[in-house]
Amino acid sequence: MNLERFIARRMIVGGPGSFSAPVIRIAILSVALGLAVMIVSVAIVTGFQKQIRDKIVGFGSHVQIAKFDSNNSFEFSPISKNQAFLKTLKKTKGIKNIQVFATKAGIIKTEEQIQGVVFKGVGTDFDWSFFNDKLIDGKTFSTKDTNASQSVIISQNLADLLKIKVGDPLRMYFIIENLPRARRFKVSGIYSTGLAEFDLKFIFGDIRQIQKLNGWGEDSVSGFDVYINDFAQLDKMGKLVYNEVGYELNAKTIRELYPQMFDWLDLQDMNVVIILILMVLVSGMAMISTLLILILERTNMIGVLKALGARNLGIRRIFIYNAAYIIGKGLIYGNIAGIGICLLQKYFSIVSLPQESYFMSVVPINLDILHLLLLNAGTLIACTIMLILPSFVVTRISPVKAIRFD
Repeated sequence: MNLERFIARRMIVGGPGSFSAPVIRIAILSVALGLAVMIVSVAIVTGFQKQIRDKIVGFGSHVQIAKFDSNNSFEFSPISKNQAFLKTLKKTKGIKNIQVFATKAGIIKTEEQIQGVVFKGVGTDFDWSFFNDKLIDGKTFSTKDTNASQSVIISQNLADLLKIKVGDPLRMYFIIENLPRARRFKVSGIYSTGLAEFDLKFIFGDIRQIQKLNGWGEDSVSGFDVYINDFAQLDKMGKLVYNEVGYELNAKTIRELYPQMFDWLDLQDMNVVIILILMVLVSGMAMISTLLILILERTNMIGVLKALGARNLGIRRIFIYNAAYIIGKGLIYGNIAGIGICLLQKYFSIVSLPQESYFMSVVPINLDILHLLLLNAGTLIACTIMLILPSFVVTRISPVKAIRFD
């Protein structure tokens, strides 16, 4: 039998009747509250990052393939959609989908408003799942007909600005060889992502409209959008695609296309780090205070154990075991509270947000089992390490004085 664990267990059982019982309850509450705050904070920040990231990818892709001489004006040089590397990439593990695209800048004009936008043309291989989830009115269009579709989908921001609704005509002007050309479209659907920067910039239509405007053949496109299964592998997959497409084409990840957006998202990690440090310090200080009170309360017992030949290390272990029990109990309550709050928000959307300020209508939640395990293990290890130094107080206690201590 482990003597230190046995004595620690007896101390815990006899704890409620002692004057340290309220302090122990406060320590358990501090650990529980600290862990709950950390769980909720990490879940919200990672949920926010994931939703914003997914929205940015929804407008583009994880990796974009285009001509090397393409610039940032949304006017791409044409390339053939029949590329030799496509068969290899489509068979590559980790790549989910590859689809063609074409973009062209233009101006939408109504009787009262003028707005510059980017017309993004999509083909039959386009994955509509992202926009189907974001549609608030109307529907998406089909590109499988023989003739180019006249339908487009626009954002709620554009619809409100231009006072357009589903079914209304949309007149758009493009510059072709320094001359304006008008095209008439029909709004088939209205979407809203909350990202005003992108919502006000893009409208989506049939890729054949751009091919006709530019005088391209049916096999000419601006480039390819490559989607991968795991965003964590973005840099790795980006290099893989870059090496595969050859020297005439360039492959850029979404992070390289919109560095300012992802730098801003990365800054959110600093907020989480600060919260985690503060919560661990609060929990640790509460445990240090509790340990010192337990030692003070059990001074007589320490003196008796030393008089019977117990070593300082063994006595220190008794109080470390006792503190570990308190931390463990706090972790259990903290997990129940933190995970419970996250689940309530995730499934019932209790806390809402102004979308124009936060780019989403409700507080996002991303519960990851790995994050939970790391938070629990980190809290337990950090608090236990912080208790090692104050446990040295035991070594300074004299057996004779301790036995007479009252």
